Amino acid sequence: MKIHHVGIAVRSLDAAAACYEGLFKVEKGARYELPEFGVSALFIPIGESSLEFLEPIDEDSTVAKFIEKRGEGIHHICFEVDDIIESLAEFERSGVELIDRVPRPGAGGHLVAFLHPRSAHGVLVELKQR
Repeated sequence: MKIHHVGIAVRSLDAAAACYEGLFKVEKGARYELPEFGVSALFIPIGESSLEFLEPIDEDSTVAKFIEKRGEGIHHICFEVDDIIESLAEFERSGVELIDRVPRPGAGGHLVAFLHPRSAHGVLVELKQR
């Protein structure tokens, strides 16, 4: 298992990308429109992982609500797993509260699922199929 990316909720993808490009001399990667999540996403590769900036495109999205309540900042951490279905079953057997019992398509069409922050010391955890 490895950290695939850290999700950061932002009001503007362009402003966030310009800030990180200027601060860390990194370049933008892939951009995705994810209407099923109510966000636009922009990945910035950093070594073997990435930063994923999330801009709400729907005022009722979880990211819009996150920004309204907490402001911009780290939204989630994503771990890449070999078998997402088995990983979800294993987490559930060990008592972890799942947001998604069944994986769904995420950015780039990869299967993703989320673990509830109550089971991870306040951190929203995303699992991504390798």
